[in-house]
Amino acid sequence: MSATISAVRAREILDSGGRPTVEVDLWLSDGTVARSSVPSGTSTGRHEARELRDGDPERFAGDGVRTAVAHVRETIAPAVLGRSPFAQAELDAVLIELDGSADKSVLGANALLAVSTAAARAAASSSGLPLWRYLGGGTLLPLPMVNIISGGLHAEAGLAFQDFLILPVAATSFREALEWVAAVRRATAEILRGRGLSTLKATEGGFGPPLPGPEAALDLLVEAVARAGRAPGDEVALAIDVAASHFFRAGLYRPADAPDGLDACGLVDRLERLVDDYPIVSIEDGLAEDDWHGWELLSERLGGRVQILGDDLFTTNQARLGRGIEGGIANAVLVKMNQIGTLTETLGVIEQARVAGYAQVVSARSGETGDDFIADLAVGTAAGQIKIGSLAQSERLAKYNQLLRIEEQLGAEACYAGRAALAPLG
Repeated sequence: MSATISAVRAREILDSGGRPTVEVDLWLSDGTVARSSVPSGTSTGRHEARELRDGDPERFAGDGVRTAVAHVRETIAPAVLGRSPFAQAELDAVLIELDGSADKSVLGANALLAVSTAAARAAASSSGLPLWRYLGGGTLLPLPMVNIISGGLHAEAGLAFQDFLILPVAATSFREALEWVAAVRRATAEILRGRGLSTLKATEGGFGPPLPGPEAALDLLVEAVARAGRAPGDEVALAIDVAASHFFRAGLYRPADAPDGLDACGLVDRLERLVDDYPIVSIEDGLAEDDWHGWELLSERLGGRVQILGDDLFTTNQARLGRGIEGGIANAVLVKMNQIGTLTETLGVIEQARVAGYAQVVSARSGETGDDFIADLAVGTAAGQIKIGSLAQSERLAKYNQLLRIEEQLGAEACYAGRAALAPLG
C-alpha cells in the first residue's frame, strides 16, 4: 500500500444534542477521501479521556470546539502528512505523543479520535474493502442492547437508574432482532398512552415517562414484551444501566426512592432482588466508578448469574480494565472510542477483554452524530454486543441501518450473536 495522507481538514459541527463536536476530512495521495466525526457523552466517567471544549460562555455555553479544530489543523495535520494510513498503530502513536498527556487533555480526545478513525476509514476505502472487513472481517452480527425507558441524566422522569433496555436474545438474525425491538417499542408506547403517560423521547430515543422506581419500569417492559408476542426472558431479555455514580454522594447511594441512602451492600441487595424478580441478564455500572469494594461485592453476588458490565468503571482504559480482570471484578466491558481517544487503544481494550474472557459491548454516546463507525467496529472485531440507543432518531438509526447492510453483504456467512454473546452465559 503506497498511498499516504495528503491533507487533513477539520470543522465544528453539531451532535444530536445540539452541542458542537469535531468532524475531520482526510485525503490520501491516491485521491481517496474519508470523513469522521466524534460523539460526546452526557453521562461521563471521571476517568475518561478529555474532549476539549473552548469554555467561551458567549458560544454554545462554553461547549464550542474551535480550539480542538485548530489543533487538528495546526498541530495534528502537519505531523501526519505523508504518513501511511495503513499503519494505524504507528499513526495513533504519533497522535498520542503529540498530545503528551495521560488523558488527551492537551489536544483533546475529540481532535485525536476524529483523525484516527478518518485514517482507518480512508485506508479501508483505498484498499477496496468495507470498513468492517478492514477492521478484522468478522461475520458476527452483534446482539443489540436497546434503550426503551430512560431515566437518570438521560431524562427528567425522576428515575434514578439511567436506562432500561431489551435484548432480543432468541432472534435468528439481526434483521429479525430489530423487528422484535420495533414491536416491543410500539407496545411500550401503546401502554404509556393507555395510562395517560408521556411518550416524549429522552436523549437516546427511549421514552422518559414519570415512574416511581425501577420496578415500575421493569414491569412496563415485561408487559410490553408480552404484548409484542414475545416471551419475556426466553425470547426478549431485560438489562439495566444503573449509572450509580450519579446518585453516589457522601459515601452513600441516594436514588430518588431511597433518599436516606444505601451503602454498597444495600444497593447490591436491591439489584439482587431485581434479578430475582425480572428476566434481567445484564447490569451496567451497578456501583460508582471508584467503589472497587462495592464492585467486588456485586461481582461475587451476581457475576455468576448475569452480565456485570463496566462503563464508568473501566472507561475503555486498559489499565482500569486490567485492575478489574486481576480482581475478578465485572465480566464485561463497555467500549466507547471517545473514552480513550484512538482506534488502536480501543482495539487493545477489546482484545484484552477477549483474552480475559470478558464480554465486549461496543457503545454509542448520548451525543451522537450520523457517523456509523461503531457498527463496523462491532462486526469487524466480533465484539458480540452493541448498545446504540433506541430504535429512533437518525443518529441511532444510522448505526442500525449500517448493521443491516453488513448483514446483507455477508449473506449466508452472517451469524447473529444472540444470547451466546452475553457474559457469563456465553
